Amino acid sequence: MVSPLRVHTLPPAWRFALIGAIASLPVTAILNWLPNSEGTIGGGIMIIGAFVAGVIAAIRSSNPSAAGLRAGFIGGVLGLLIFIATAGTTAPWSLRRVVFVVFASGLVVCVAPLFGLGFGRVGGWVANTVGSRWTTNVDAS
Repeated sequence: MVSPLRVHTLPPAWRFALIGAIASLPVTAILNWLPNSEGTIGGGIMIIGAFVAGVIAAIRSSNPSAAGLRAGFIGGVLGLLIFIATAGTTAPWSLRRVVFVVFASGLVVCVAPLFGLGFGRVGGWVANTVGSRWTTNVDAS
């Protein structure tokens, strides 16, 4: 007897967060070309990706706050990994630097999802507001 193939899919909030993170990469790259712009990939995902994830979640009748929170977490972790890969390989590591980086990393991992949560809510609000205006205009005519 053959057992059925188990396909594990991501929960909707994580799926929307990943879609928002991937969708924010081209926008972040374009914003980084602007003069005096110091945009990073992690920051772009944390702000733009969480907004996009919130919009998608609201359109799909899911929780935009949860999608934004997860997108913020993805952006924070990715930003930390990029920082450690770039600055971590060039600078000598003293005990004070290690303690500071560990403390700052913990702070970033705790605060980045909060930014994502906020921008996910804003994205959900925008999607609901625009969507309700579209349905109101369709019903009125």
